[in-house]
Amino acid sequence: MECITAKQIDIAYDDTLIVKELDLQIPRGQITSIIGSNGCGKSTVLKAFGRLLKTNNGTVYLNGADIRTLPTKEVAKQMAILPQTPTAPSGLTVGQLVAYGRFPHQRGFGKLSKEDKQIVAWALSVTQLTEFEHREVDTLSGGQRQRVWIAMALAQQTDLILLDEPTTYLDLAHQLEVLELLYKLNRSQQVTIVMVLHDLNLAARFSDYMVAIRRGQVVEHGSPERVMTAQTLREVFAIDADIMLEPRTGRPVYVTYQLLRERNQEQQEAQEAVAT
Repeated sequence: MECITAKQIDIAYDDTLIVKELDLQIPRGQITSIIGSNGCGKSTVLKAFGRLLKTNNGTVYLNGADIRTLPTKEVAKQMAILPQTPTAPSGLTVGQLVAYGRFPHQRGFGKLSKEDKQIVAWALSVTQLTEFEHREVDTLSGGQRQRVWIAMALAQQTDLILLDEPTTYLDLAHQLEVLELLYKLNRSQQVTIVMVLHDLNLAARFSDYMVAIRRGQVVEHGSPERVMTAQTLREVFAIDADIMLEPRTGRPVYVTYQLLRERNQEQQEAQEAVAT
């Protein structure tokens, strides 16, 4: 069963239509990555899924309900959203930020209950942040800060987390650290993960399901083996890529690529050389 379903959605910024008549289903209990070139609409689609952007037409369904009809707190109980490069107020500690994840479940004056505190402690433990609980967030490394935001999302206790480019500005080791954490959460806690990623090889490595978008339309979707093909990368990114199976994981990766116009130019020059 799908946790998110988009039916014929249009999304526009002012008078510019970014996404047109898009149909998409996000499988429950899996890791889904949305890929595409800059400006193709992938982050726009994710924001529409999270009700951060209104659709001009069509409907987004969250667990079978029209997301527009749900109260904000109800949405927050079902879905956690991590925007691109989130920032925390200066001086806020790790524990305080993670505790914000309990807001949808609080009543009255918003004081943390015993259960809230237990859940915050659990979220810190799962993300290996317990020792940093009293550290200020802005003193941590980029990878550690991303883990804090993920811990806050876990404290919401939702079955679904949306992440917009969670590895942006992170080095290779911290990228793996964050994605391995998300993978572990998916496998151990059955949390559905939907994320926008730029790195195609990482997307194929950690995803069960991939969606390739071009100009606001789905070009291909399915398993990494179905999406990470030379044909799809030609259509989505205008690159000529060589694909192989990575020996450690058995997942498809691109090992080299070039712009299509360069390949076309090489072919033309070769043909001219033969002709002369």
